[in-house]
Amino acid sequence: MSLRRRTALATLAAAPVALAAPAVFAQAQRIRIAGNFATEHSSSVAIEGFKAEVARLSGGRMEVDTFPAMQLGGAQENVSQVRAGTLLMTWVGMAFLSRTVPELEAISLPFQFPTREAAFKVVDGPVGDLLDGRMADKGFISLGYMELGFRHVTTGQKPIRTVEDLRGLKIRMQPNETHLATFRAIGANPVAMDIRELYSALQQRVVDGQENPYAIILASRYFEVQKHLTNTGHFFDFISIVANRRAFGALPAEQQQIIRTAMGTAIKAQREAAEKTDGEALATLQARGMQYDPLPAAELAKMRALSAGVVDTIKGRVGAELVDRVQAEVAKAGA
Repeated sequence: MSLRRRTALATLAAAPVALAAPAVFAQAQRIRIAGNFATEHSSSVAIEGFKAEVARLSGGRMEVDTFPAMQLGGAQENVSQVRAGTLLMTWVGMAFLSRTVPELEAISLPFQFPTREAAFKVVDGPVGDLLDGRMADKGFISLGYMELGFRHVTTGQKPIRTVEDLRGLKIRMQPNETHLATFRAIGANPVAMDIRELYSALQQRVVDGQENPYAIILASRYFEVQKHLTNTGHFFDFISIVANRRAFGALPAEQQQIIRTAMGTAIKAQREAAEKTDGEALATLQARGMQYDPLPAAELAKMRALSAGVVDTIKGRVGAELVDRVQAEVAKAGA
């Protein structure tokens, strides 16, 4: 079921849930959700809103304990904790789920989405439903998708003004095979690394650079250890909110509905905030001393051409039918 449909049903259900609360809750229910994003990132702020909304809808009989900023470990650790059932929920960059659910790579292709609006039309529709099903097969319940955003390259020692400038550079990437293959195709030397290790790796020059949305670069203070920023915009990325399927299913239906309703509200708020803060983050990064070098259109076209073959690679890994379906939905969304 798409986010729009889930949210609509959740809104209709919210009032009766609240009225029924005394009969539903034999005792107060506490749930835990962890993430790796900084406390000031729009996703972490939205999760605090989720916490408040759960308390409101349940009449205070459900409590959410939130653990942002890697308090319970890095992104991959949080995914493993949820899959094992030691943690109920996490909000995490989709790439950290892709090794368990490789089908997610079908919406991780380079230069796939022309706009954020097109990206969400796809993920909120039939493609999202299909991917939710694949996650369920691997033990996760998908509760929706927030915006991580378009990803851009930063470097410490040299500016990126042409594709050739990326050749041979050791660039930290998320653990997503499609992302890694893309940067190999354009001539870089990508290195998969958990975000928990990234700041020190940049500081110690273990890697030459990294790629992230502007808001993450700012919130994670990478401007302290990186000098150059280029608007490559090579991927549009999502934040997945997932729960352990068995533990979530063991909750009373009314509690599940409260969680879905509150998360739908949080997702809407986060997407609106992310759109607003993207440009603001770029301006702040420049004010903090980063040198911004827009990549000429001709160089972006070269990046697209060099990475075009990645589509065939992902088809071989997750199936041509799925990738073709996603591409068809992207074409419709961008029309």
